[in-house]
Amino acid sequence: MPVETDRRSMLIALIGAAVISFSPVFYIYSDTNPSTGAFFRMLYALPALALLAFIIRKSDTRSSQMRWMAFGAGLLLAPDMLSYHISMIFIGIGIATLIGNSQVIIVTLVSWKLFGEKPNPAILISLPIVMIGLALISGVFDSEPYGEDPVKGVIFGVATAFFYSAFLILFRYCNKELAPVSSVQFDATAGAAIGLLVLGILPLSRVAIEPINFQPSWPGHGWLILLALLSQVGGWLAVAYSLPRLPAAHTSFAILLQPVLTLVWGFLILEQDGYSKNQIIGMILVLAAIISVTIYGSTVNEKASFE
Repeated sequence: MPVETDRRSMLIALIGAAVISFSPVFYIYSDTNPSTGAFFRMLYALPALALLAFIIRKSDTRSSQMRWMAFGAGLLLAPDMLSYHISMIFIGIGIATLIGNSQVIIVTLVSWKLFGEKPNPAILISLPIVMIGLALISGVFDSEPYGEDPVKGVIFGVATAFFYSAFLILFRYCNKELAPVSSVQFDATAGAAIGLLVLGILPLSRVAIEPINFQPSWPGHGWLILLALLSQVGGWLAVAYSLPRLPAAHTSFAILLQPVLTLVWGFLILEQDGYSKNQIIGMILVLAAIISVTIYGSTVNEKASFE
């Protein structure tokens, strides 16, 4: 790949990751409950994505099976988004985003089980490190940990990581042909919106979460519109476009920028500080494990090695 093209793709990816890192800030400013925020960020993104998908519709040569698979990936994204927004309320945007991005470890382990891609020691060692870090972040060893309910925050954060892992595995598979990113993103976002609508109105879900508030409020929904257009559309399209065009090492750096910046915004913009020493140590452990897996992790195809 030409150096100039590589640099341009890297710049686009970094800008996209930086924009996405503001998503939790916009959500907190919206002052909506998790069901409402998660649902409307998807709903408000659909018109823009639909327009983009319509403009380049002739370039989208995917089969109907692949399109429905992208929609199905969006259905998996729905509980991921809901868990993520709940986790932010309980433990702050920085830690919630950090835990959610531990999906890189889960995806690697699931790929080992499903596709025979055996992880190297850097990946295997990271798992217990993350577990220790999560225990410290949960505040079980502190008398006054940071967060409204850090234990619940960690639980929903881990749920976020699992659902995000499932989404990424299916989403990557359904776009093996590298179809136009706006079309794939539209299908997945539509699936997520419908999934969140169902989760937000089901009687059983109301026992654990507040239902969707369909009455728009201002400026709350103004922040959700900004979140949808800048992050859900612009940021994610930039990242989705750039990542297949970048070397693995550059891809890793671009992905890591988002949770790191969100931690910074939580501290600088929302003044979400006051973490205990144990929680800070836990955050460092989780971040170190994610960096280790993302940069140094590799796999060997066990099935291929026997052929």
